[in-house]
Amino acid sequence: MPTPRTATDDQPLVGVLALQGDVHEHLVVLDRVGARARRVRRTEHLDGLDGIILPGGESTTIGKLLHRFGMLDPLRFAVAGGLPAFGTCAGMILLSDELDQSEPQHLVGGLGVRTRRNAFGRQVDSFDTAVDVAGIDGGPMDASFIRAPKVVEVLDEAVEVLATVDDDPVVVRQGPVMASAFHPEVTGDDRLHTLFVSGIRSGRPAS
Repeated sequence: MPTPRTATDDQPLVGVLALQGDVHEHLVVLDRVGARARRVRRTEHLDGLDGIILPGGESTTIGKLLHRFGMLDPLRFAVAGGLPAFGTCAGMILLSDELDQSEPQHLVGGLGVRTRRNAFGRQVDSFDTAVDVAGIDGGPMDASFIRAPKVVEVLDEAVEVLATVDDDPVVVRQGPVMASAFHPEVTGDDRLHTLFVSGIRSGRPAS
């Protein structure tokens, strides 16, 4: 079973789950914020990571591929064991402990929230807006919502709501696990990735 390690230098090794979705964009941002990046396609790619990003894409497809390739349980154990994780859009869905839907779906878990898929509408309903995120200075972030989910219920009192849109949580954090409903990797605003990587460097969530 892969186990996380504590970063001891200024360039933590952060994996990007690379089974489906917008992988390249996250790799580029990680380089800009001073982290080393690794595409994660097999279980052995989890070894030695200081953190992992679960990107946007199609959450049901990513979950099925994790299961098919034998990666689902190792990733679950790694996150449950303390590996810092950051999920964006579909990644938020995968990191949620529960989904607001009747159809079963493979989940990694780690965030004590119930999330609804496509909560802001379909592709044609995609939108950009300014979002204030707790712990991030410099004004609101330009947030791109593309078939975005949202948190409909916080299940664990340890969950911090860092940002909302119309009172709905769209950025949440529980210990070293963080998720956003939007795509910070496509706007050129690297501050959410910086927050995540700073938490890895310090060995605790940044604040």
